[in-house]
Amino acid sequence: MDYIMALVPESIKALPVHMDFTGQKRAERTFQIIILLFGAVGFVWGYICQQFSQTMYILLAGVALSCILTLPPWSMYRKNPLQWQKARPEVGTADNTSSAVAPASSNPQKSKKKK
Repeated sequence: MDYIMALVPESIKALPVHMDFTGQKRAERTFQIIILLFGAVGFVWGYICQQFSQTMYILLAGVALSCILTLPPWSMYRKNPLQWQKARPEVGTADNTSSAVAPASSNPQKSKKKK
């Protein structure tokens, strides 16, 4: 896989490939509305023509249109990025050795046996 990625130009690697959660919701809603509308129009037109193939052609056109509009991460789907928290320093590193947590077995009440 690394060999293939080495062949990909940097301009292609720089393209954004993420979509935020709000954008995912909007893309899903857009997909559903397009499929529903094209399905209804295709059904009516196919019923008028008495050709099921016409219904399928119109529905497939709706699927193609919805794929073009919702699958790529267009900028309208990336308007609400998440603000991630900064990473905490690891426990036990050289700069943070004094804040190590004591082991749970050091609690004297839990280690007493009942008589």
